[in-house]
Amino acid sequence: MVIYTKRGDKGETSMYDQASAQRMRVSKDSLKVETLGAIDELNSFLGVTISFSNIPEITIYLKEVQKNLLTIGSITAGSKLRFSASETKKLEKTIDKLEGELPVLANFILPGGTSFSSHLHYARSLCRRTERRMVTLSKIQREKVKPQILAYLNRLSDYLFMLARKVIYDANLKEEVWVGKKTE
Repeated sequence: MVIYTKRGDKGETSMYDQASAQRMRVSKDSLKVETLGAIDELNSFLGVTISFSNIPEITIYLKEVQKNLLTIGSITAGSKLRFSASETKKLEKTIDKLEGELPVLANFILPGGTSFSSHLHYARSLCRRTERRMVTLSKIQREKVKPQILAYLNRLSDYLFMLARKVIYDANLKEEVWVGKKTE
């Protein structure tokens, strides 16, 4: 089987339209394709991030996140798959556990630390972009974005942030605090 079809050479791609239950051609710069691209970019970057992990428990969990993102992408593209709110509950439980293990945060911190934590911080920002695209899709396109998907993406960015903090903490590094300066 050949990977290329040449059907997208003019800037369009095929997409399933739930309303008409048919495949249709859409511009590759459409909001839905942009949203799917953001999901894909986040998922791909999580793959890069995982390559910096030497903690099997975290690696396994991040791979579960990747599978969830594939499901979310498939649903966004028009599939009839389901996404359970229990996935968000799992994230919340893990966030609560991490929060109990870390010092209380009273300031913004600079993203960084180790290679692994820096990648987690960047994945967090990609997740926020994905969430913004999904919100825009739900408003502008009147797409029926499932609330459990929006909640999951929101919580996922929180999880990635807390995980980055935990990685820094476990490496016995100090988070670099940002303190804003008053302008005169």
